[in-house]
This record gives sequence, C-alpha cells and structure tokens, in this order.
Amino acid sequence: MSKTVVVTGSSGYIGGTISYLLKQKGYKVVAIDVRPQPHLHKYFDVQILDDFCSMNSFYTIKNNKPDAIIHCAGTSLVGPSLHDPGPYFYNNVFKTQGLLDFLATDKIDTKFIFSSSAAVYGDYTNNFEEGYETLPISPYGESKLMIEKTLKWYKQIFNIDYVAFRYFNACGAVPGGIHGQEPNATHIFAKLFDAALNDEAFTLNGIYTQTKDGSCVRDYVHVLDIAEAHILAIEKNLSGIYNISTGTGHSNLEIQKIVEKLLDKEIVTIIGNKREGDPATLTASSLLLKEGIWEPKYNMTDVVNHLNEWYTSDTFKSIKRS
Repeated sequence: MSKTVVVTGSSGYIGGTISYLLKQKGYKVVAIDVRPQPHLHKYFDVQILDDFCSMNSFYTIKNNKPDAIIHCAGTSLVGPSLHDPGPYFYNNVFKTQGLLDFLATDKIDTKFIFSSSAAVYGDYTNNFEEGYETLPISPYGESKLMIEKTLKWYKQIFNIDYVAFRYFNACGAVPGGIHGQEPNATHIFAKLFDAALNDEAFTLNGIYTQTKDGSCVRDYVHVLDIAEAHILAIEKNLSGIYNISTGTGHSNLEIQKIVEKLLDKEIVTIIGNKREGDPATLTASSLLLKEGIWEPKYNMTDVVNHLNEWYTSDTFKSIKRS
C-alpha cells in the first residue's frame, strides 16, 4: 500500500513541485490550498480548496491518516514583512499552532515536515551551519523561527515528530514546462526571464560593497532537489532541523550572465535600491543532510534550462493570461 502525504500550500511553487515528485514516486497526495492550480490537479489524489487551519482540512487530514504532513503554506516575502508583519505572525505562526493543536488533541500519528527558511539566521555571517545562532532581521524570518521553537515543544510535550527544513534560495522548475514559479514572481530568475523574453529592463537590487562584484550572493537550490529532501525525510525517518543548500554562492550578476548566454541576448540593467532585510551574502552548509542521505543533483545550467522550458511553456502562458 502506498504512503499518504498531506501537502499544505500544494498550489505554490515548492508545494506543487513536492506534490509532483510525490506522485511520481507512488505516494497518495492529499493537497490543501485556498487556490486552484489546474495544471497540478493530475498530481493530487485528494484536493481541498480551503485554509489549512479550517475544520474541513482537519477532517480531511484525520480521514486520510497521513504518514506525513508537508507544511508549505504560509506568507513568504521578506520585504513586505518589514512594513506589514501582521499576516506573517497570523498566517505562519498562529495558524500553524492551530494545526499542531489539532494533531495533538486528536492524537494524529504523523511526521510533520515544515518549510522553514534561511531567514532565521540573519545577517551576521555566511556559510551557516544548523547549530549557528539564529538572529532574524525580518518579521518573516522571526515567524519561521517561532514555528521551529513551537515544534520543539510540541515534540517534547505531545511527541509530534518533526523535521524543519531551512530552505536557501529555491530556483529552477520541473523539466518539460510542467510546473514553476507563477507570473510576477519577485525572485531574480523570474525577473531576468521576464526582462529578456519581453524586451524590458532588469532592475538589479542595489550594490553591496561586501561582495566580489557588488551584487548580492545567494545559495541557490533547484526546487526538485528541495522536493527530494522532503521525500527522503519520510523514507529515512529524519527528525530535527536541516539546511537545504549547496554550500556554493552565485551573485546576481553571475546569474544574469548565465541567462544571457543561454538566451543569446543582452539584458539592459538598471541599478535600483537595495531590498530591505536582504543580507549581502547568504550561503550555508548542508552537512547534516548530506551525511549519506541527500545530495543536490542539479547545477546552475540545469536551473536555467529548466526555467527556460517553463517560461516558454503553454502552461505558463495560460496561467499568465488567466
């Protein structure tokens, strides 16, 4: 009998990719999201169009007896959280606690896999390891850290087994134009492809004197590698907190050159303001996860090729028109 996994935020970029890979590997996927994404429906065995903290979602979880819950739902942009923190503490912390309370009260025996973030670390160093001090510099990062601390106590008191994955920068797409980021995404790859494919200018967010070429440096991980780590958390029965990273940083300007080379097109660049809450460099070690368990499969060339397939696909064009 195949294992059952609930995915909250199943219509999103990462949640949709995880759902796709789970289905490819024979899992039963129970999808929970407030938004429909028709191109993903074939990868869902059960779909609930509702808030993950609703009674409808709780009933569905209880009825399907999941082996794991992969919790991707939440509010997730650093910059806006600095101006309007309320949704981050309400959607991320308060509602997740409600979900955990349901699991504890109804004694749902399942593994809880949480989408945390590199934003829990802050801006005091780079090449972070899991044991490093957590000093968030945004309400978004603080909300993720608050959930990690909540999970620790719910494990101790209610024996809810959990994994918290601190994602570094997710990128890429499911090959073949199957799934990727939605239109108007704010990440650098989306902005570069948008500029190149629509003959528009690309705005580079600030110049950082601390980096080698003046543009910020990030640790980029293919979204399929991120999805694979979640499945391994189930199959290898992982517990605790892990980074998902490559240990290698790429600057914004390096990425721009790779995209320009692939598309054989020069992208006009405007230097804009630095984004609030953005560290100059953010890379990490994934030694805990790599100890015979997980290894990233995709490189930056794969990332850009898969993105090109996505942004030129009929599926993306259809979503953009809707």
